[in-house]
Amino acid sequence: AMDADVKKENLSSVQQLGVEMTVRYGKYLNLLKEDAESGLCFVLMNCEEFLKQQQRTVVSSLCCLQEHYAGYDWFASSIFLIMSGDRQKTLTFLQQFSCLLVSAFLWLPRLHLSVHLPVTTVEYGIHPVYFCSAHHVEMLLKAELPLVCSAFHMSGFTPSQICLQWITQCFWNYMDWSEICHYIAICIFLGPDYQIYMCVSVFRHLQQDILKHTEA
Repeated sequence: AMDADVKKENLSSVQQLGVEMTVRYGKYLNLLKEDAESGLCFVLMNCEEFLKQQQRTVVSSLCCLQEHYAGYDWFASSIFLIMSGDRQKTLTFLQQFSCLLVSAFLWLPRLHLSVHLPVTTVEYGIHPVYFCSAHHVEMLLKAELPLVCSAFHMSGFTPSQICLQWITQCFWNYMDWSEICHYIAICIFLGPDYQIYMCVSVFRHLQQDILKHTEA
C-alpha cells in the first residue's frame, strides 16, 4: 500500500517518538537490526491505511475523534518485535488477526472510529476496552481484592484508569518482554477475558505495595 522506503517524517510527532522508543527497545532485546526504523514506519503507515477503510466519519471537537488515532500503536509495534522486524510477516499477521474478536481488545486502534461500533458509542470517544475490560476488572476487584478496591476509592483514582494505561501500552514499561509476549499469546489463544484476569492478577501481585502506599 505504501512505498517501501517510507520515511519517519510521514508520521505524526507522537508516532515518530514511539518509533524511536520501539527501535531502541528492540535493539536492546537484540530483536532488531539497524534498518528496522523504516520497516516499522512502513508497518504503521500500512496499518493506518488499512484501518481507515473501516472507519466512519464523525464530526466532533474531541481530539480523540479526529481522523487519525491520537496515540501510538503499541500493539502493532509489539508484533513487529515478535516478528523480529519482518515487515511483511507483521502485516500478514495483523491482517489475519483483525478478523478475530480479540483484536478489538488487544489492538486499540482497530476500533478507532470503527463502523463495527454503534454511532453513539463512537461519538462518546470512549474505547470499548474502557467500558468492557476495565469495568469488569473493577467488578472482579470488589469481589477478589476488596482492600485494593477500597485503597483506590480512598485515593480518588479508579483501577480502570490504570488498566486502560496498561492495556493501551500492551504493558510496555510495566512488564518484562517475555511477560508481554505471554500476555498477547494468552489473550489470543484463550480469549479476551484473559485480559481482565491478567489485570486482576497484577493488582493481586501489587496488593501489599498498594496498601503500604495508601497508609503512607
